[in-house]
Amino acid sequence: MHNNSLNHLDYYRLPWNLTDNSISWLEPTSKCNLYCEGCYRLNEKDGHKTLDQVKDDLDVFVKLRNADGVSIAGGDPLTHPDIIEIVKEVKKRKMKPIINTNGLALTKELLHELKKAGVFGFTFHIDSKQGRPHWKDKNELDLNELRFHYAKMLADEGNISCAFNSTVYEDTMQYIPEMVKWAHKNIDIVHVMVFILYRAVNNKEYDFYLGPKKIDMGQLVYNEDPVTRADIKAPEVVQLIRKEYPEFDPCAYLNGSEKPDSFKWLLTGRIGTKKKIFGYVGSKGMEMVQMFYHLFFDKYLAYAGPKWTRKGKSMLLMGVLDKKLRKTFFNFYKNPLNIFKRLHYQSVMIIQPVDFMPDGRQSMCDGCPDITVWNGQLVWSCRMEEQQKFGHNLKTYPKDFLN
Repeated sequence: MHNNSLNHLDYYRLPWNLTDNSISWLEPTSKCNLYCEGCYRLNEKDGHKTLDQVKDDLDVFVKLRNADGVSIAGGDPLTHPDIIEIVKEVKKRKMKPIINTNGLALTKELLHELKKAGVFGFTFHIDSKQGRPHWKDKNELDLNELRFHYAKMLADEGNISCAFNSTVYEDTMQYIPEMVKWAHKNIDIVHVMVFILYRAVNNKEYDFYLGPKKIDMGQLVYNEDPVTRADIKAPEVVQLIRKEYPEFDPCAYLNGSEKPDSFKWLLTGRIGTKKKIFGYVGSKGMEMVQMFYHLFFDKYLAYAGPKWTRKGKSMLLMGVLDKKLRKTFFNFYKNPLNIFKRLHYQSVMIIQPVDFMPDGRQSMCDGCPDITVWNGQLVWSCRMEEQQKFGHNLKTYPKDFLN
């Protein structure tokens, strides 16, 4: 059993940065077919970019940023009439096309066409705060049935990475341990599980400024006076998961831009069968994965394909330098019959978006993988509304600062 605090120096600081990263974030559309509470993007009826505009955005990434994968997001990208061509354009630039979607528009026929176009994986956003038809008033555990539907659809098509993310609220935190348990039971077809901690504009403690001008944040879609906690931290979620998996332990992280010991992206890699988790990847194991991938492919690894995630036994060889993997090796092979079993690797990621520091500084994800393009420049995707409305990111100050 681990203690209640996490020390960032125990984990591998992922080497991602602005120009050399694992992922880039492409937004071909702001149109969406579903309302999600906590969404930071305005749903525009005619929000599709043209294919030429999308190509231009991709060329900006190629020029300014070295990335392994591209998250094709929005809005919902499956509403875009040229989604097949967009996937091809990403693939053409030697990056992995990953579609971030709510899944509503996905059919077996469309999935087959997307695979032929070169899609590498899907990240499905599914949580109980969505206005999802036929799933209203369902909790996170009820929604595991829907998650399985999409995971099975991808598995049937074959060799497509499957990830799920959900926004975590104060009243849904309680379901996280069982969601992680569900992901374990489906470790053969669910490759990544992501928890995004809810954040909202804090109007009670901070004022927002563009230069000397005070800004009314009511103009932005992600403004709201939160009636729920908007300060849930990643270590709290780890402690919740440890109620179900006492040995659960991360291996790597991204820190906050203003707080070096915070966990903005907190990654755990676990290895097991559908019945048992045998152990976890340690900091040295993840460092070897990232460094060797960068050495051979000139990029940091974003997503591993299913043909690699089911080769968990191969990862155990890194136990020579990684004590957690060494422990996993002995846990697995103490039963000689396990030599005939297949081991799977699965990632669990916790993302903690912007945090406000006491002096007003906004702590962003240092080395953010979700950088997107606006007017030919790289900007944070989670704050692009500020770019659209004001041409700049806003500054924050404590309310008593200028009094």
